[in-house]
Amino acid sequence: MAYGLQFTNNSNVVTLDSEYARLSVIATGRFSPNADSGLGSLTTFPVAATSQEPPLVFVRPDTVGGIAGLCMMRLVGGPGNWTGFYVRAYNAITAPPNGRYFVAAFLAQPVAQYGLAMWDGAGKLLFNSGTPAALFTRAFQNWTYVTTDNDPQGLYRNYYSVSFDFPENEFLLINSFGMRMVTGGTRGRQLYCWWDFPNRKLYAITVALDNPYAFWLPALFAKMAV
Repeated sequence: MAYGLQFTNNSNVVTLDSEYARLSVIATGRFSPNADSGLGSLTTFPVAATSQEPPLVFVRPDTVGGIAGLCMMRLVGGPGNWTGFYVRAYNAITAPPNGRYFVAAFLAQPVAQYGLAMWDGAGKLLFNSGTPAALFTRAFQNWTYVTTDNDPQGLYRNYYSVSFDFPENEFLLINSFGMRMVTGGTRGRQLYCWWDFPNRKLYAITVALDNPYAFWLPALFAKMAV
């Protein structure tokens, strides 16, 4: 950067400067089964995310004795006023959608009454001491193909897994599991995720008319800075 303010940590890594926003935690809370006969969860953020681009929603289902499955994520609101998100349990056999979340965006919001604030040259708020940082912790892309079966409609259902220890402070980016993946057909692959707590495995599940085996979608995890 040619001018402005810049902070580096002990490893000489830039942690804050006056040109680029860091990934900031806009809001935190819990999601619970309050829609679709207990299979769905519609959550309203305590404050709206004012980014133009969709914010990133990270979730951590409550630890259960079985499987917590999540799918069909979608954001509520629009550019400049993202107000919440929806997520649904995989089915009635998996755990209801209960857990914790935080929503993050590459901006800051004027929430602190005192402390430090920083703007870029265009007047965009880049940092506010009331919005803590979100830190990416790991990404899984080395999925192991497990098996294929058919759902009740006859669609191909593929299972992919990776070993995971499910730490309480790491949250999964659920936005990635709210979109369809491209296939060779006219209908994309639907995406689901399972948190298999007893067997300490994270699953990605795809459902489609055809059956491509390749699967490289990364599962991204982050935590809130303390």
